[in-house]
Amino acid sequence: MPPPVRNRQSLSKDKFVGYFAPLKSQTYHESTQARGGGVGSIRSIAWNPVGSLVATGSADRTLRVWNPEKPNARFSTDLKGHAAGIEKVAFNPVKDAELCSLSKDGVAKFWDVRTKACVNEVKDLGDAHALAWAPDGSSLLVGNRSGGLFRISPTESAILSSHPQPVEAYQMSFCWSGKKVFLPTREGSIRILSYPELEPILHVNHAVKPGESDEFILKGHTAPCLTTELSPTGKYVATGGGDAIMSLFETQDWICKRTNTRIVGPVKSISFTFDGRYVVGACEDGPGLDVTHTETGEHIHTFKTAGPCHALAWAPTRYCLAYSDLGILRIIGLDADRK
Repeated sequence: MPPPVRNRQSLSKDKFVGYFAPLKSQTYHESTQARGGGVGSIRSIAWNPVGSLVATGSADRTLRVWNPEKPNARFSTDLKGHAAGIEKVAFNPVKDAELCSLSKDGVAKFWDVRTKACVNEVKDLGDAHALAWAPDGSSLLVGNRSGGLFRISPTESAILSSHPQPVEAYQMSFCWSGKKVFLPTREGSIRILSYPELEPILHVNHAVKPGESDEFILKGHTAPCLTTELSPTGKYVATGGGDAIMSLFETQDWICKRTNTRIVGPVKSISFTFDGRYVVGACEDGPGLDVTHTETGEHIHTFKTAGPCHALAWAPTRYCLAYSDLGILRIIGLDADRK
């Protein structure tokens, strides 16, 4: 079952633009980052499950946890210890202060952000670049560029299990029951695997032609599928591809219902609003973040940016969007909550 939709008022599509039009984004940076870009560019953004903290991981090994209400870096927490650039950050979905960070040299670190302590570390994950927590917070999946898929635990320093894949796997996501994983691949398809076994889900009551695989696969891209995201309601799986397309699959019949072709480059990050009504995709090849209405596929609004955006994340409890812009963190929507 998906998590309950937070007790917040949802915005209808005719009110979305009016809500965000007068709002200004808040910039979060250190003095050395103020000029933007460079090796310190943010590669991953994550909110904690109650929306009170935002973590950012950067190519220059900077790992920082921000208080959204205090944009100056002196009020943030700097977590030191990675020897290579950080590819992914993600909070435990059931623990507000437990953060996992994944670096390019194949090291996953687990942090208690209250004390700044690294409480566990898992090594030998290869050229890792994908990370997802199981919904119950007991384990995680890590993927690398050589097709390695690893199951790890926040409390064990050894890899729990290894599951080599035939091709490179990209940013995966779990179904809300935790029993299935949506795994995007280089071929542009999305494999659905059982969890924790990580075995392919097969077609049921479906005739398979001779020579065809009986594995259940979603096909939605003509280039590598780079990321997946399940909506908070569980109704849609969104996928982003190297073909500059974001697709929405309905989980009841697994048909691609809508596509967004407005994005100008490979879609590397996707996020839904807390109520599942809107979805945004980010890419590195052009400015602007387009908001799509999930039920109709309509383009609702574009958040203007100074440059391309590598990562983004909607807050889990309110209409606040955190995103990278010229290598720094910005959040829009906070001033609406202060009114």
